[in-house]
Amino acid sequence: MVALGRCIWCGDDPLYVLYHDTEWGVPEHDGRALWEKLVLDGFQAGLAWITILRKRDGFRRAFDGFQPETIAGWGEAEVTRLLADPGIVRHRGKIEATIGNARAFLKIEERMGFADFVWRHVDGQPVHNAWACQSDVPAFTPLSVGLSKDLTQNGFRFCGPTITYAWMQATGLVNDHLISCHRHGVLAGRS
Repeated sequence: MVALGRCIWCGDDPLYVLYHDTEWGVPEHDGRALWEKLVLDGFQAGLAWITILRKRDGFRRAFDGFQPETIAGWGEAEVTRLLADPGIVRHRGKIEATIGNARAFLKIEERMGFADFVWRHVDGQPVHNAWACQSDVPAFTPLSVGLSKDLTQNGFRFCGPTITYAWMQATGLVNDHLISCHRHGVLAGRS
């Protein structure tokens, strides 16, 4: 049996490998799911993604299944509750940003649909890169700078170009699996 090539960043942690092999880089077109992943990428700032991945169920519980309609109405009582929840990353600024981002999401969703808002930045199609090694993969790109600016102008926080690029990778707006990774070709439409 031949071992599958994978992006080196997922290592051999079973949870990380499963995430890499089934989720990371898969094009996401559901607006609410895109928003949830943006929130989680915002919470990741300054931390390893595996930390967020291990707490994802806790985040989903604490944030009521990431229902933006619910979260948009939250205030200080919910912030206080979340700051005491060991199942999530307890950071006031990120929690308050999530509440504000829920409100921003709802405005965009009503106006044009959040998924359309996001995907128009890549002309509705994933960008397929061809990186040979992890050191070639940029931390941000002109596309992530533009999307970050658009999000910020529409009321979002914790969505700088680096966070936005990580989110674009995770949600399949860009295919940044290394060319040696078995997922690269699958996501690029080749098998």
